[in-house]
Amino acid sequence: MSPKGLKAVLNSHTGDDMKITMNDENIASITQLKSFLKEVAVVGFTINNIGNKNKQEMYDWVGTVIQKFRYFSVKKKEKTLVLDYIEKITGRSRPQIKKLIKKKKKWGKIKLSINKKHTFPVRYDTSDIARLIETDNAHGRLSGPATKKILLREYSVFEKISYEKISHISVPHIYNLRKKRQYVSNILFISKTQAVNRNIGERRKPIPDGKSGYLRVDSVHQGDKDLEKGVYYVNMVDEVTQWEIIGCVEGISEQFLEPLLLELLERFPFVILNFHSDNGGEYINQTVARLLKKLLIDQTKSMARRSTNNALVEGKNGAVIRKHMGRNYIQKKNAKSINKFLRENMDDYLNFHRPCGFATDYVDTKGKVKKKYETYMTPYEKLISLSNFEQYLKPEISASLLEAISKKQSDNESAQKMQINKSKLFKNFTV
Repeated sequence: MSPKGLKAVLNSHTGDDMKITMNDENIASITQLKSFLKEVAVVGFTINNIGNKNKQEMYDWVGTVIQKFRYFSVKKKEKTLVLDYIEKITGRSRPQIKKLIKKKKKWGKIKLSINKKHTFPVRYDTSDIARLIETDNAHGRLSGPATKKILLREYSVFEKISYEKISHISVPHIYNLRKKRQYVSNILFISKTQAVNRNIGERRKPIPDGKSGYLRVDSVHQGDKDLEKGVYYVNMVDEVTQWEIIGCVEGISEQFLEPLLLELLERFPFVILNFHSDNGGEYINQTVARLLKKLLIDQTKSMARRSTNNALVEGKNGAVIRKHMGRNYIQKKNAKSINKFLRENMDDYLNFHRPCGFATDYVDTKGKVKKKYETYMTPYEKLISLSNFEQYLKPEISASLLEAISKKQSDNESAQKMQINKSKLFKNFTV
């Protein structure tokens, strides 16, 4: 039953035929309004979701309430009471009520909006989207132009009437339809490959702070042939000195990779402090994590799908491995002989006789940091240029030993020796 002072008669009709009669003449002051709101916890009806005719009656009632209680001139607390009252009677939200009040203030009366937003007619319905889904599932979702060609051929060449309408679709609109809920719910090729989430290695950029021993690591594959995998290279480059050690292995499984990693780490003359790789499973696994932890080496990893996060070693892959070993398939059985060649020839050549560019940072007039490669040194020269570099060396390595290795051959002699031995190595390969 409605409270005293408020009567509502609802005739059970639908749509525009619903008749609403309201009598709230006894509520004429803010005090009475406040008392009414205290007594009524829940009003047993709302005037929501009814026909436009009764909605206009509700708008008229709201306008009358605003005028009766002089909403625009009363204090803020009293405005709140009026808003609460309207909200309870109409069932409208507070933002909707305030919007009606703005109309009342601007126009003096709250009227129904007769303007409708312009909408374009839907040309391609659910059956057309179904044809697109069918096509994309069959072909693995090709590019827009290729998909349009298939849809056109289905109708014009193979005379499938169900493809008539969608055969005229534009390429951009194919991508629009691919965003529809119907398409997303039924397509088989919608999600990208997700990066493997493993709680191994910290995802951050190493900060060597001018110290040697911070390695950038990556793998390089030497091609396939008849579904047979070729050899794999593991490339390790020190971030500060660019000291580079390369190894070769039959595969990147734990069986082959663990002993090779241990060997490569031992071939560096200085203590290794950090091992930074991409998110490949050959490095982000429990076996490598245990090995590095045993050697007290910190393991970090780059962001997924961000090759520039490991740009130094990526550049060396092309400038060294691809340049000298090529891209053609090499059988797995040659991995040991390749690794021996790399250890006996490339270690000395790359680090004592092949100059590398070292960037110098400059700040331009706009405050942007730019790099210039004006300094060229061998990794050995860069190492000994570090302040008190001997502190970074392994106990069994001395400065005099490194100097003797650097002077054993000239740069050209070392390079010529490497080329001769590389030719002998490649002659032993069988296809």
